[in-house]
Amino acid sequence: MSQTPIEELLADLGEPHTYPRELSWLSFNARVLQEAQDKDVPLIQRVRYLGIFSNNLDEFFRVRVAEVRRLISLTNGKGRQRAEKLLGAIQYRVLLLQQEFEAIYIKLLRELARRGVYLINETQLQEGQLEFVEAFFRDKVLPELEPILLRDDQPIPHLTDESLYLAVDIETTSGPQYALLEVPTNRLGRFIEVPGRKRRKGRVFIVLDNIIRACLPQVFRGVFEIKSASAYCFKFSRDAELEIDSSINESLIAKMASGLRQRRRADAVRFVFDEKMPKRMLDYLRKRFGFGKYDSMIPGARYHNSKDFMGFPNAGPKYLEFKPLPTIPIERLDGGGSIFSAIREQDVLLHYPYHAFDYIIDVLKTAALDPSVITIRICLYRVAENSRVVDALINAKDNGKSVQVVVELAARFDEQANIAWAQRLTDAGIEVIFGLPGLKVHSKIFLIERRESQKVRYYSHIGTGNFNENTARLYSDLSLLTSDQTIGRDVAKVFDFLKYNYRRPEYEQLLVSPHSSRSGLMAMIDREIQHAKDGYRAEMVLKCNNLVDSGFSSKLYEASQAGVEIRLIIRGMCSLLPGVAGLSENIEAISIVDRYLEHSRVYVFHNRGCPDYYFGSADLMTRNIDFRVEVLCPIRDLDAQNMVQNTLDQQWNDNVKARRLNIDQDNVLLSSSKSSSHIQSQETIYRYLATGKLPRYPKSTMRQPSMRRRRG
Repeated sequence: MSQTPIEELLADLGEPHTYPRELSWLSFNARVLQEAQDKDVPLIQRVRYLGIFSNNLDEFFRVRVAEVRRLISLTNGKGRQRAEKLLGAIQYRVLLLQQEFEAIYIKLLRELARRGVYLINETQLQEGQLEFVEAFFRDKVLPELEPILLRDDQPIPHLTDESLYLAVDIETTSGPQYALLEVPTNRLGRFIEVPGRKRRKGRVFIVLDNIIRACLPQVFRGVFEIKSASAYCFKFSRDAELEIDSSINESLIAKMASGLRQRRRADAVRFVFDEKMPKRMLDYLRKRFGFGKYDSMIPGARYHNSKDFMGFPNAGPKYLEFKPLPTIPIERLDGGGSIFSAIREQDVLLHYPYHAFDYIIDVLKTAALDPSVITIRICLYRVAENSRVVDALINAKDNGKSVQVVVELAARFDEQANIAWAQRLTDAGIEVIFGLPGLKVHSKIFLIERRESQKVRYYSHIGTGNFNENTARLYSDLSLLTSDQTIGRDVAKVFDFLKYNYRRPEYEQLLVSPHSSRSGLMAMIDREIQHAKDGYRAEMVLKCNNLVDSGFSSKLYEASQAGVEIRLIIRGMCSLLPGVAGLSENIEAISIVDRYLEHSRVYVFHNRGCPDYYFGSADLMTRNIDFRVEVLCPIRDLDAQNMVQNTLDQQWNDNVKARRLNIDQDNVLLSSSKSSSHIQSQETIYRYLATGKLPRYPKSTMRQPSMRRRRG
């Protein structure tokens, strides 16, 4: 039996203990697709998972596949051959996933119809519906359309990356003619509700591209005598890498704006098209767009830009969506006393989205008004569209505080928004710092300096997620508010480094990339290795988004061989191979995909019964450890440690949404037996944080004992 492109690639890699990160990422996106297939997930949410899968895939091509294509063009010999085989394996896996996507999509349409929600095409319109569609097209759609006629003697104008287009095949009395139409979904939305059908209850929707198909001759009225016209969807994904020439003497904002213009004209790395498109038309477009053998030409069904399904409306009963969970209050922050007194009394550890991000807004708004507050310093990476964080910072400046904001302009796909925020902050008189050349600032920190009893006291925030009130409702993240002065001094050193980057600070508690994250984490792994060699219990739990750094993989293999028990909770890419005899039999790995995106990074080391808990912004990726400014912070408060341990235990014992990450990365669910309790960790964590009580399960249900602090 011949090998698949993936099997061939793995056999030829020469890296038997490493799984390619690009294929591992596709395995993660397959887990998202599993959620769209899961009948226990509410139906509308399943449709939206299709949108998430598609949106993820768009970004994958713009970033990961673009990197592979650059490797092909920039390397020779074995490096080029490996990159070519990797690209082939990616294309093979993507096509399989696309076929699976289409099958799930058809099933979901049937299930929607059974619940009275119909998504129809232009051929299914009844008389009254057709009248509505024609009026909608005339009044709303036609004014937005700008057709492009394709002529051999004229270049094709620049097409917008990730927009949806229709390639129009027109048969006129004088011969065939091709044209392009951009579907104006950004202005009109993708899903348009039309009047219901006769003798059938329910609500009916049609996608905007089908409205255009229904009225296609009107687009070219007066231009051609049309015998027939048909339209086929396609879209591009372009290379998202920004090239900024550091030698050019212009402001960083101007460079970023120039880079964004370059991105909009970058090479296409994927061309997705309707497989029913006539071959003569496809060949014509391929020639006109100049696609080569390394460009991904991916056929699909009739509809593309499926990321729009993320906003699919719930036109049925409420039970078709996830039941909203009210945020859990924290009593000592909700009282009438000073929020600074509450933090000074004891550290506060917030776990989003179970707790409200409003507590962070309250801290910043209070600091903006408090006469005792002198300075606020903060790092902004991705903020909400109407950011109350930014509003609070501007208010602080208006109230006479010294405000310093580090804005990372190179936050991929948020560059334009961050340029606008930087300009607004600057206009408000706030000191804005744009980070460091070659080091993306990814830290989730702020520092408040407050005058108390003739001294300046630090109040610090360290987190795993961005200061974004919207994503805080969807991402599972941790935020620590502390008045620990040692940590405060370290956070102040981070901000000093960002402003005066010729200084190399020494940190007392924090692990900071690129200075000490690698050495600090490696030292704690080495300590566990030594404890195992000395005959003591040795273990660690590492939870992060991605584990692809070869140095950490090698060190974890070494720890496994020394007898250290290692538990990995990895949401996305994992290049390490767990459970390999003689190499990693003491390593187990799982991944959890559920209603909230698991986004927190937590690293726990047993340390002979006195565990060290670290959390922060850094994944176990070379770029995070060596080429970004990241902060990992120890959790020293015992109650906070206990909360982290309890949530990790519930995730590790999840037998509903956890998938085992094995050497094949085939996403086998850790399903519970009929006799065992069902543990869906995001639900049990919510109940635990709401009540303060852990759920009780039979010992047979639990996969591994908890890592608990030794008493006494």
